[in-house]
Amino acid sequence: MSSESFISNTLEITPRQTMRGHTGQVHGVAHLPGGRHSITCSLDGLLRLWDLESGAQIGEDWRDENDVWSIALSPNGKTVASGGGDRNVRLWDVEARKVTGKWAGHSDVVCSLCWSTGGNRVASGSWDGIARVWDVDSGKTILTIKTGHEWVYAVTYSPDSSKLATGGDEENAVKIWDAKTGKLVETLEHESKVLSLAWTLDGKKLVSGSNGPIRIFDTTTWQQIATLGGHIDFVTAISLSRNNRLLASVSNDRTARLWNLDTNLPVGPLIYHGEKAPSTVLSPDAKVLVTACEDNTYTWDVHAILREAGLEDLLPIGINITLKNR
Repeated sequence: MSSESFISNTLEITPRQTMRGHTGQVHGVAHLPGGRHSITCSLDGLLRLWDLESGAQIGEDWRDENDVWSIALSPNGKTVASGGGDRNVRLWDVEARKVTGKWAGHSDVVCSLCWSTGGNRVASGSWDGIARVWDVDSGKTILTIKTGHEWVYAVTYSPDSSKLATGGDEENAVKIWDAKTGKLVETLEHESKVLSLAWTLDGKKLVSGSNGPIRIFDTTTWQQIATLGGHIDFVTAISLSRNNRLLASVSNDRTARLWNLDTNLPVGPLIYHGEKAPSTVLSPDAKVLVTACEDNTYTWDVHAILREAGLEDLLPIGINITLKNR
């Protein structure tokens, strides 16, 4: 199916809010605790804090010295790590909105970041083909992994922080590493470069996004156990709900999708994004989806989509931060 006919068959869903202000492509989104605010980073060299209900920016821009390609929020929600074109990793105090640390070591763009569950380590992936593990207190590199990828597009800790998964090109694979020793544990081959990764919170499954179908692997056997078919271009970002039952994905085919991981089937109509989207994040209660694209960020009412499909039970229980309808 051509890209044009594919898009023409999608139903238009209106975004809940459109957050405008960046002047460069928005490459990362992170939800603050409570799910009512999010932080975005952009190639315009800015981080911005947003109110998801109103779509308004909160406070002044957080100014970096270079283009910002990736952000990740610490487990306690107090610190943001950012990476960009100047090859450095920065730490930002969320409340003060200022840089508190700057780590040097990579020799190319830092395009992926992930915190360990305990918040004492940050893993970074770079176009230099290296994954680094940093000690947060000292700011020192404590582990350097030469991944074999030409570019590392994605890096993520397992829920117990015992393993790191990296995704990239050259060898077109997901690689699993021992997070303490850097020893290669497993290689999961793909036909194309891997741009996105997500580990279920129970640690039992690893999800990867590449060109076309999304793949799901059993982390006990490292065998592929399911594919989610539908996207017709590279899947650039994926996000899992906290109960591991709902998955969101965005793709260079200019759409976002929701997936029921109980059945591995899509939920609701396609969300036509209009542009290639490099980032997406579900809110903690999974009722709101944030997607980022050229210079705008959008919020989508996932709760309404699930309600229309009769699948509200896919939402996590005991988390409720629903934004008011406007």
